[in-house]
Amino acid sequence: MRLRSLTLAAASGAALLAAAALPANASGHPGTDTPASAQEGTVSASALLAKVTSCSQISHGTYKTDDETSATVPVCGKNGAVFWKADMDIDCDGRRTTDCNENRDPWFQADTAFHQSDGKPLKAESLPYVVVPSSSGIWNYSGAGVKGGGVVAVVHGNKVEYAVVGDTGPTKIIGEASYATAKALGIDPDPATGGADSGVTYILFTNSKVSPIESHSAAVSLGDKLAKQFLANN
Repeated sequence: MRLRSLTLAAASGAALLAAAALPANASGHPGTDTPASAQEGTVSASALLAKVTSCSQISHGTYKTDDETSATVPVCGKNGAVFWKADMDIDCDGRRTTDCNENRDPWFQADTAFHQSDGKPLKAESLPYVVVPSSSGIWNYSGAGVKGGGVVAVVHGNKVEYAVVGDTGPTKIIGEASYATAKALGIDPDPATGGADSGVTYILFTNSKVSPIESHSAAVSLGDKLAKQFLANN
């Protein structure tokens, strides 16, 4: 995860120009685990959002959505889940691909906190995953039952995309997901200029784990099951 500040943006001007010179990959990604639908599973966005209208704060403080913003975002607790409402910055970290590399992403890092079953970093271009803040005095994700590979329902507008917990970020910033997550939700996935300023809800189902972590179809199957339980228990 990158600290997206005005200072970094200015410093990365040369990288942005290089990225602009490269053609975007307009075609879909091959493979059955590539997200193909903006609405995954059988639980609607409106049904999920109806359960997260109020916040029982479990974090010991609030998070910023970007390096230069104020801290206003709490982590909230529900039965079987934690959630937050924030923006979406684009994480392109992990394995180098056509759209996720040093030329297209000025903040690129060739690793993720959690790895595939073969030990390799995750592939942000094709795997929907979410970034959680590294543990701090504000909140300890692992202590709340959130694990690498845990299932996340990401809601934007009337769309639901199931993702996994795939990376960790700064201790004071929240609201980031992989290139593939953004693309499936209709959010501009460009790692340098894309993302959403607000309106994204992240519902993380506690004590869940997709195996293998890189199987998006497994995340959708488990996510749909857990979403139904979430509706029934809240």
